[in-house]
Amino acid sequence: MVRDQIQQEFLELIQENSGIIHKVCHLYCHSAIDKQDLFQEILAQLWKAFPKFRGEAKISTWMYRIGLNTAISDFRKQQRAISLVKNSLYEATVLFDTVAAEQKEELAILHQAVSKLSDIEKAVVVLYLEERSYEEMEAVLGIGQASLRVKMNRIKEKLRKRVSQI
Repeated sequence: MVRDQIQQEFLELIQENSGIIHKVCHLYCHSAIDKQDLFQEILAQLWKAFPKFRGEAKISTWMYRIGLNTAISDFRKQQRAISLVKNSLYEATVLFDTVAAEQKEELAILHQAVSKLSDIEKAVVVLYLEERSYEEMEAVLGIGQASLRVKMNRIKEKLRKRVSQI
């Protein structure tokens, strides 16, 4: 009976917050099959960690941490080069369906520039775009707030340069 209750809580959690997992999958995978595989792997890791979740952090922070760590370690294990350049226009369209046509083009350019960042830089960007505080970013990524601020400034400069070259 208790197990059924835990399963129900977990399913509700996933249903309410599946967007977090989808964002991580879109950021780190370029094919539909890879996205599905990563989604399943993140779900498995979340389920495995769920009994240990103590509620000390926000549920979204906890999910981002597990999702991003799973995505990064998955790619390191498989020694894949993460390259989203080929699919950046397609993915930008999928991610930003509701955005006006002009904005879609601008977002596609930004997404293409972001796709060239390192794994950690991508994670910082996605959390920043989600308007997460530096405190939450620190909890998710395990990087100090001062370092995150420096990283964010460097990332912004990289993106400015890359966007201007596109």
